[in-house]
Amino acid sequence: MITYTTSQTTAELEGILQLQKANLAQGLTQEEIQSQGFVTVSHTYEQLAQLNDIEQHLIAKDGEQVIGYLLAMTAASRNDIPILVPLFETFDRVEYLGKKVSDYHYLVVGQVCIGKGYRGQGILDQCYAAYKEQFSQKYDFAITEIARNNPRSLNAHKRIGFKEIHSYFDPNQTEWIMVVWDWRKVV
Repeated sequence: MITYTTSQTTAELEGILQLQKANLAQGLTQEEIQSQGFVTVSHTYEQLAQLNDIEQHLIAKDGEQVIGYLLAMTAASRNDIPILVPLFETFDRVEYLGKKVSDYHYLVVGQVCIGKGYRGQGILDQCYAAYKEQFSQKYDFAITEIARNNPRSLNAHKRIGFKEIHSYFDPNQTEWIMVVWDWRKVV
């Protein structure tokens, strides 16, 4: 039976890292990247645990095995993961509904992954439903960025309710799409 909860144990954090390692772009074929998606950032256990100490990550488990996750990052983590510092700096410039993103109380979806054998079963949707239930009373919205060359992830996030608010090219000429899932009653 699949359950949805927050990460609370060392074994669960290690399960996130195992799933992450199996889905990093550099370990996948071009066909897998296009059809199945990929993750970009490789966290250390210490980084993952530090983030989890601020807001616990959402995980999907099949028995004791972590089969999916949505990482949670707050503005307090702004400088903790060097590769993500430019994302937080972008929040200081990009506007959403007339205010800079950094002026909101937001939660960054630090990374999303569903294990290969569990994709296409609605698990991502259930993870996001649990994520919203866990965090929507504390934060205005969830925000993340997705590489344009990761269409599976981009389309899945749009299906969930994320809306594009900004795009840019990084120094490697990868286009990143910033998306927001607004949890407030916006008129």
